Amino acid sequence: MVFESGRNGPDVVITGMVHGNEYAGGHALERLRRTAPVPAIGRVTLILANLKAFDRFDRSAPMASRYKDEDLNRLWHPSRLNSEEQSNELERARELRPFIERADLLLDLHSTLWPSNPLFIVPPRRRSSDLACALASEAGLPTLVLTDLGHHGGSRLIEHARFMAVGGTGRSCLLEAGLHWEPQTVDVMEKVSRRFLAEALNVHLQGVAQDKTQPVRLAVVTDNVTAKSAEFSFVEPWVGNTCIPRAGTVIARDGHDAICTPYDDCLLIVPNLRPKQGQLAVRLARRTAVHLNS
Repeated sequence: MVFESGRNGPDVVITGMVHGNEYAGGHALERLRRTAPVPAIGRVTLILANLKAFDRFDRSAPMASRYKDEDLNRLWHPSRLNSEEQSNELERARELRPFIERADLLLDLHSTLWPSNPLFIVPPRRRSSDLACALASEAGLPTLVLTDLGHHGGSRLIEHARFMAVGGTGRSCLLEAGLHWEPQTVDVMEKVSRRFLAEALNVHLQGVAQDKTQPVRLAVVTDNVTAKSAEFSFVEPWVGNTCIPRAGTVIARDGHDAICTPYDDCLLIVPNLRPKQGQLAVRLARRTAVHLNS
């Protein structure tokens, strides 16, 4: 769905349902579509990314529709996009690539399987951090902006070359809006999306929002904790973004190993409370007062 102003300006893209079972993003984009969000200048594109996976959704096995062949949000490195490999998700990524390559600003809507307070995730580029901070500075929206250094499974949409090029201009941001299938998650997505559209020109030209009504919290991922054994378990069902005050606190056990916080005020980012062996269990993040410049 493309909404053209007919005047030169920023190319703004919002994606939802990159994972087929995260259909809150589809609801949020439908709410936006009904308002016909034609910008004053530039162009707005709304993308339902993985409808083939969503078509498989079954209430009795909701996680089976996350993707059809492979995770669409791990395919955005040129080595995958330009390869001879074939899958339903690679085909879709290649179809969407022209829209992503022309995007000045990207907001990617997601939700979580396990309880987590909403947050913004950005790649390690200052311009994308500025975008997320502009969104987070409106009262009532998520305040945490997390710089993530990449996912071990492959490049996410926010890490497409358009947004990672050193000296480039493309800005990207991922919103983790709350639990899958919860009405309030759709509400968060819609509010953030409207803020995104309202501030797009200011962010594109100046890197900041015009209106700021709340402070923003910054954090940087320092460690990815992967389950090394099938016995991995957290010592309690942590909620995402929980801050552990003291270094050395045991947060999980992996076989005979204790998993401890490496520093004071350690943030637990989107814990996977039942990880399989080899899966990412949790990311650990340190609060910071400054942007990661790159």
